[in-house]
Amino acid sequence: MAEKVDYISLSDIKSILYEGGELSFSDSVLERVKKSYDFLYNFSKDRVIYGINTGFGPMAQYRVSDDEREQLQYNIIRSHSAGAGNPLPDIYVKAAMIARIGTFIQGESGVHPELVELLLEFINREIHPYIPEHGSVGASGDLVQLAHLALTLIGEGKVSYKGVFRTTGEVFAELGLKPIGVHIREGLSVTNGTSFMTGIGLVNLFDAKNLLNWALIASVMLNEIAASYDDFMSEKLNAVRRQTGQGEIASRMRKLCEGGKLMRSREDELYSGENSEKIFKHKVQPYYSLRCVPQILGPILETVNNVARILENEVNSATDNPIVDVENQTVYHGGNFHGDYVSFEMDKLKIAVTKMTMLMERQMNYLYHDRINEILPPFVNMGVLGLNYGMQACQFTATSTTAECQTLSNPMYVHSIPNNNDNQDIVSMGTNSALLAKRVIDNAYQVFAIHFMSIVQAIDCLGVAGDLAPKTKQVYDEIREFFPAFKDDTTKYEDIARVQDYLRNKLVENI
Repeated sequence: MAEKVDYISLSDIKSILYEGGELSFSDSVLERVKKSYDFLYNFSKDRVIYGINTGFGPMAQYRVSDDEREQLQYNIIRSHSAGAGNPLPDIYVKAAMIARIGTFIQGESGVHPELVELLLEFINREIHPYIPEHGSVGASGDLVQLAHLALTLIGEGKVSYKGVFRTTGEVFAELGLKPIGVHIREGLSVTNGTSFMTGIGLVNLFDAKNLLNWALIASVMLNEIAASYDDFMSEKLNAVRRQTGQGEIASRMRKLCEGGKLMRSREDELYSGENSEKIFKHKVQPYYSLRCVPQILGPILETVNNVARILENEVNSATDNPIVDVENQTVYHGGNFHGDYVSFEMDKLKIAVTKMTMLMERQMNYLYHDRINEILPPFVNMGVLGLNYGMQACQFTATSTTAECQTLSNPMYVHSIPNNNDNQDIVSMGTNSALLAKRVIDNAYQVFAIHFMSIVQAIDCLGVAGDLAPKTKQVYDEIREFFPAFKDDTTKYEDIARVQDYLRNKLVENI
């Protein structure tokens, strides 16, 4: 049985999304939701409250009669189910539903407990509403995407169940589920908030963490291949910079290198007083893409950690409007649905992922460029030079994909366009920002895959697999199980896809 929680942590979300975990809440949580509903039910009888007895957005100046309140809630769901584009993959929809239920369990929304209970069924039974990618400007939150979610909660629209889209009513009948009723403001509460940008952001976060760990592994393997002097990752060197992320990256690199035989010691070779070379055959200092890894990945680590903090806070926040305050017996009107927090973090995250991708592309270029590395054949080509081409064409793919990441990394956060009769006169574009970050991450996995193909090929060119550190040797062995060394030219698109799946699905933990 799933552990009952009052707070949804990132570890909870990771378990649910990737490890088959389920979500469950304590009785106190459902009691909190019911108290909020009971209070709002009584409080709203003789008061004017936005979205209960008024229209929505710029239509808030129009009173809605008591006998039309229920229809009002259905109207916002149906009218705002106006998305376009490809449906979001199930994992992003599931993450968004977790974020949405995180708002409701705060007991600040005045929704009926049956809404929480049905959302739990969706999450735990892996029922994924059809949610188009496009439609949100990120202020009033993800109105359009969340309306598509709400549409399925009232038994309409369609859902993905066991990987197939079917009508919601058909799936409900099969599973014995019933649509939610509209009691006070369920339509507005479901559609109003930051849950889809947050859900997409959560998956982006887990992928970015994964890519960061792979960037660390790739960087250590590159320095092993180059037989770099190991002092660039020394504790003292990185400590004097006084930047937390840099020191942490250097520490992780040192752990990855433990037990390896390829890295060199400056003390042994250059500080011993016995070196008499006039022109050094081995580089005294390697290129920046090898030597400056702690300085490059350090700020990325700190950025990822801050994104994690912001998103975990957002999941456990009331992000709809108005906010129902049971303790002080009142209702507040404001803008907790505004997505700037998530939008800004997604822009930062996609910049961070793009920089990692650029680092991988530059390291790849080092491996391919024989006049730069001076130890490997061009394009790590183990065949006949001129007749065979090694990884040459793969670089085109990696370079063009990296360039696309650079363009996509322009900020979305500052591209507000007023709309909604200028009621929404400055917006976050948070879901667009999250979707662009998703695209950058998808691209990054492609570039990383090509880079790791190049790394293992370079290791075999040099015949040094046996001297790798145990942790990097494990990665080499795992990739070589399905991507063997090659001399003759073969198509590579399927190999790229296989390595990409390996990197994405392995979800390496922090080193």
